[in-house]
Amino acid sequence: MDKTVKKHLNDILMAIDEVESYFEGGQKLYVNFSTDLKLRRAVERDIEIIGEATNRILKTDKEISITNARKIVDARNWIIHGYDSLSVDILWSIVVNHLPRLREEVVDLLAQ
Repeated sequence: MDKTVKKHLNDILMAIDEVESYFEGGQKLYVNFSTDLKLRRAVERDIEIIGEATNRILKTDKEISITNARKIVDARNWIIHGYDSLSVDILWSIVVNHLPRLREEVVDLLAQ
């Protein structure tokens, strides 16, 4: 695997781990997330990093085994450019449904 791709995969992993660290004791509650602006902004930033790193990976290796890689980049673009239409529900869905799977894929890729 290309050294640059590995660096970006590590950036993705670090951003996902940061998101996980924002939830005390691993407990994720929608009510806390939806009412905490600082928490949502921190998560948004980490998703931006994940999307940008994924975009850079795709420029180097279009065949990389990351499920929905293009949608990850699209989510980053939506957060940045469509900030005023960003739904808390969609952001929450990314946190609880998509980041855990992405983390598994990145760990597997780094282990290869």
